[in-house]
Amino acid sequence: MATVLSTKADHDALRARLFTHSIGPDTATLSFAKRLARENRWTTSYARRVIQEYYRFCFLAVTAGHEVTPSDQVDQAWHLHLTYSRDYWEHFCPNVLGAPLHHGPTGGGGDERARYYEQYAQTLKSYQEAFDETPPEDIWSPAAERFGEHTHAFRIRPSQVIFLKDAVGIAGAIFAGLVLLSIGYALGANFGG
Repeated sequence: MATVLSTKADHDALRARLFTHSIGPDTATLSFAKRLARENRWTTSYARRVIQEYYRFCFLAVTAGHEVTPSDQVDQAWHLHLTYSRDYWEHFCPNVLGAPLHHGPTGGGGDERARYYEQYAQTLKSYQEAFDETPPEDIWSPAAERFGEHTHAFRIRPSQVIFLKDAVGIAGAIFAGLVLLSIGYALGANFGG
């Protein structure tokens, strides 16, 4: 997205609008932050930090003067915000950002990976310039990590996975059953049964 806001007063006003914006109804039992935490298996306090970084990303999207690419965590906040479509398109973009902010998928392949790598590296640089601090690495990983060779991330539902502790329990039960069967067989063989 091209630079929309260029003066310090514009930037200050945008920051004020961004950091006072609340996504979703304030009365919801499952707030935006709690939903983001639940869907990503994060703590609520971590999700709140990610939301603040999402707002910083949005700030960069309309002020940096180049296309910006989010961290994976910020992208999760953006995806979730898009599902709050009335807030996103009818309030956030026109009244908070002052411009539409579209989310486009990658076309895939090496050229796209290189393009997003460069955009992300430039986003990290612009972040440091805009906020006068290094992006927190627990939310904004380095570009080589975010777009490295082996970044084939996928999301899983915990209910569809057998965790190690469960597997150990299952294996233990099978082992105990086999031991009991062996003992029973041995006793039967020794007593002529």
